[in-house]
Amino acid sequence: MSYLDICILGWNLNALMFVTNLLLAVRVIRANNVDEIEEQTRFLEELKFEFDKYYPNRKIEIIISYLVPFTAFFRMTLRLLEMFLFFTKNKNTTMYDFMVYKYSYDIQKAKSK
Repeated sequence: MSYLDICILGWNLNALMFVTNLLLAVRVIRANNVDEIEEQTRFLEELKFEFDKYYPNRKIEIIISYLVPFTAFFRMTLRLLEMFLFFTKNKNTTMYDFMVYKYSYDIQKAKSK
């Protein structure tokens, strides 16, 4: 395999993870009603605003991770594994619960530094 083939494979895996992430988001949206989603969105926006104070360059990091071969693939694989372990340990939870947990954990970790 040439270096170009390896890079193309990495970008294809990044694209696969982007589509997987998009399908996961659509699945979560379809599982809830509009009022519930709006209420959850308001609370998550507050957490995201606080999260952005501690990690201001997060959007740029995510964009770069999708441009560098294999980076988004490994990043999303670890996130999916983390979700799986969260849902295994915490029965009857939703994606909303995981997002609140993850934002709160990252904010707490940043505050302790």
